[in-house]
Amino acid sequence: GIDFYKRLLDGLGQRGIKAFVTLYHWDLPQHLEDKGGWLNRETAYRFADYADLMSRELAGHGDVAAWTTHNEPWCAAYLGYGDGHHAPGLKSHRWAAQAMHHLLLGHGLALPALRANAPQALHGIVANCAPGYANQDTPEDRDAASLFETFQNRWVLDPLLKGEYPRDLWRLWKGCEPLVLDGDMDVIRRPIDYLGINFYSRAVLRSKGPDTLDWVRHEGVERTTMDWEVYPQGMQDLFEAFKRDYPNLPPLYVTENGMSSHDSVDTAGQVDDLQRQSYLKRHFAACSRAMANGVDVRGYFIWSLLDNFEWAFGYERRFGLVHVDFDTQQRTLKRSALAYADFLRERAQR
Repeated sequence: GIDFYKRLLDGLGQRGIKAFVTLYHWDLPQHLEDKGGWLNRETAYRFADYADLMSRELAGHGDVAAWTTHNEPWCAAYLGYGDGHHAPGLKSHRWAAQAMHHLLLGHGLALPALRANAPQALHGIVANCAPGYANQDTPEDRDAASLFETFQNRWVLDPLLKGEYPRDLWRLWKGCEPLVLDGDMDVIRRPIDYLGINFYSRAVLRSKGPDTLDWVRHEGVERTTMDWEVYPQGMQDLFEAFKRDYPNLPPLYVTENGMSSHDSVDTAGQVDDLQRQSYLKRHFAACSRAMANGVDVRGYFIWSLLDNFEWAFGYERRFGLVHVDFDTQQRTLKRSALAYADFLRERAQR
């Protein structure tokens, strides 16, 4: 397995491609899951050992620009331990809170070894974030929107950047505070060089009573085949809110942004994904507006290069710039890939 990644990094380097390495994207070894997974504090220490091993083994291979500890710890904690949508399929807010704590602890524990083994690289973490909007301009709905952002964003970012969990989270999940040992938050809040943000959509919220929130679905709006509303302005709003709320906000990277659609190769051998072209153009513009307003964004990754396996949906949701025939493995550049290449060439000439 390690040899595969050595060859992959070497191949990327030979082609002049810088690599951003992600250490954890929810693929926990079964022997650790058998011991409790992220509910077991020891998993955080085994993750740090793994980060040390990988950064030593891959040193000198390719051009690794950055190391990411976790991709979307919110998904690993909440979808895996809170609502059971992802593995290991558990359903407890208390367990989700404890799993999150150990995920973030593992991140902090890994940083010293990563910095020692890859001193020239950047080191950070990636969070999936979304802005919340009040359904109606009432104190109750505004509070619901704020509670959503606590649950979706601050649950991850406050420990990393402030060294504490947001107290409002326990309004939603009363009595579910995780076990935090002395010194844990100092480990979790160790400085990072960048924060990756995965952005896809927004949420609209209304109150169902004190300390509650309820998602509102707006009809007649543009959506992707994931049923996510297309709302590019949310990216600008989110980034500018982070700049306001976190004085120590590190440089941002858009580490995922894209959309799923029903793509197929036509009789001319083309994939004319017009919606994706429009989607990306509008999100690039939103990011540019945030940058013009002082947000430090250093890079932008589209999800995804290839049509891929989606965790809960298999191969039916196509996110790629490149169409993949999963029977033959034939690759076909979609029109969005060609448009993106033109965009990059134009940006490079500025």
